Amino acid sequence: MGTEISEPLILDKESIDDGAGIESELVPEWKDQITIRGVVVSALLGTLFCIITHKLNLTVGIIPSLNVGAGLLGFFFVKSWTGFLTKLGFQVSPFTKQENTVIQTCVVACYGLAFSGGFGSYMIAMDERTYKLIGADYPGNRAEDIKNPGLGWMTGFLFVVSFLGLFSLTPLRKVMVLDYKLTYPSGTATAMLINSFHTHSGAELAGFYFDFSPTYVGCGLICPHIVNCSVLLGAIISWGFLWPFISAHAGDWYPSGLESNNFKGLYGYKSFVLLEMFFSHNSSKEVFWVVTFSQVFIAIALILGDGLYNLIKIIYISAKEVCNKSTKQSKLPIVNEVIDNESSKVLAEQRKRDDIFLKDRIPTWFAASGYVALAAISTATIPIIFPPLKWYLVLVSYIIAPALAFCNSYGTGLTDWNLSSTYGKIGLFIIASLVGSDGGVMAGLAACGVMMSIVSTAADLMQDFKTGYLTLSSAKSMFVSQLLGTAMGCVIAPLTFWMFWTAFEVGSPDGPYKAPYAVIFREMAILGIEGFSELPKHCLALCFGFFIGAVLVNLLRDVTPKEISQFIPIPMAMAVPFYIGAYFAVDMFVGTVILFIWERINQKEAEDYAGAVASGLICGDGIWTIPSAILSILRINPPICMYFGPSLSS
Repeated sequence: MGTEISEPLILDKESIDDGAGIESELVPEWKDQITIRGVVVSALLGTLFCIITHKLNLTVGIIPSLNVGAGLLGFFFVKSWTGFLTKLGFQVSPFTKQENTVIQTCVVACYGLAFSGGFGSYMIAMDERTYKLIGADYPGNRAEDIKNPGLGWMTGFLFVVSFLGLFSLTPLRKVMVLDYKLTYPSGTATAMLINSFHTHSGAELAGFYFDFSPTYVGCGLICPHIVNCSVLLGAIISWGFLWPFISAHAGDWYPSGLESNNFKGLYGYKSFVLLEMFFSHNSSKEVFWVVTFSQVFIAIALILGDGLYNLIKIIYISAKEVCNKSTKQSKLPIVNEVIDNESSKVLAEQRKRDDIFLKDRIPTWFAASGYVALAAISTATIPIIFPPLKWYLVLVSYIIAPALAFCNSYGTGLTDWNLSSTYGKIGLFIIASLVGSDGGVMAGLAACGVMMSIVSTAADLMQDFKTGYLTLSSAKSMFVSQLLGTAMGCVIAPLTFWMFWTAFEVGSPDGPYKAPYAVIFREMAILGIEGFSELPKHCLALCFGFFIGAVLVNLLRDVTPKEISQFIPIPMAMAVPFYIGAYFAVDMFVGTVILFIWERINQKEAEDYAGAVASGLICGDGIWTIPSAILSILRINPPICMYFGPSLSS
């Protein structure tokens, strides 16, 4: 491949030191990796994590990654189960790291639907309470665009949209994991944690480095230097130059003299929403929010420029391989890595990982047929649930969705950020503008759900493929466990949300579950029916420029020699700070600086331990999200909060 993204080699330290490498390890067949006890534990943990996700979604609107927690609790529950049965005299099958990985995958797929299902965003934005909160006489806010939550239609909607993402990128799993060597930091850290649980010295190593430290320092240790530097460069360009440049045009591009958090000004370009404005929102008819999408559109322009370029390149290379098939092996090629002679054992282990990953293939015809069949069912069903969203608009969404799913999965593999909600907002805006004032709000919100579901589940699946690759788990068992987890989520996520809906006034500004993003998503849909004319001045021109720039940078990376191209930034990584913010870029850069210095001091030690240190940082922070979420549910606030800001001028 022209673009190669390397990663630190993460190995089981015990296998190196003890002389018993993974090449001699017995790996269960893919059917044996999926057990009844694993499915039961997955359902229990999926229910718990769905409740936690709903709680956070309906209060602060921010959902942390619970992948690491799923792997940890899955190990705890099954080990407790087997230990209890053993004491009673029953003979139980051993608990393997492959089964542990399957449980983690199933749980993530289940609770993921509590987020991508839109229970705190687009779905609840359709209800009558949100409509009244905005105001009946608010321009574009029609009483006809109301659909209150119901168990039947919510469950049916999830079933018809949630499985397509699993089939959209399955044929590209080798490209993403082996050829591009994308790190998927959370997936890698989860694999390290699971591996450590199932080896003695590995557990000691992970425990020694177990620390509640920032996640993104760990990501910086795992991600390649060029990714971390690209993220920092994107933060500097967006927050150091672009936004100050736009602010200098106050009075021309937008009205001057506005408050710093006014959506009609620079804040509108950045597209951040102050939740405090929502919390203090009342029924006054004079309140008028203008939420624009400049930041979202510019970030997406960079992401699409990079993602589509690489997708087209993959298609071209694949077609070229097919044309030359007669002179090549019939199986997919395996990447050969340049390593030291003393690491021949490492090479053998790497080959075994590759062989296991490629062994239980998921046929391309099966994935394509599954996607087409599910798309046909969904295209016929969604207009019944949401009449304003016509079948041809659903069909067009499913035609372009795989390309967007690739872009999102590629970006997640680089930076660990799943930007599915960003793609959902783009779908919301475009469909709402196409439908117009007569049903555009409802159609846009429904289209948001379609797009979010596909790109989110596709990224989650690829993340789990990475975890499975590092734990010697079958790709087929990963795929089947994703199907099981998704089916569970289609039932569990609506049921757990229904508990909140029936017990509390969800969406009420005076209640404990304000659902802050409900109003925001409905406002976006209302703005969308006005079309691109409502975007800030020069927004589309900036987007086009960044899109072309991303394509040119990728082209430059491919045509220049490797000694030069390795220093050219990656547009996909640069795009994330445009939308998320610059705060995590510094953390990741700190991680890459630590690794760079470590490599200069002791190259061998850095290679052996960097993955463990990074995983300890990520796992420590990730596991803390569980007690943190519980404290949030119990409404227990920290005793002290520190804030660092600029000094006040005299």
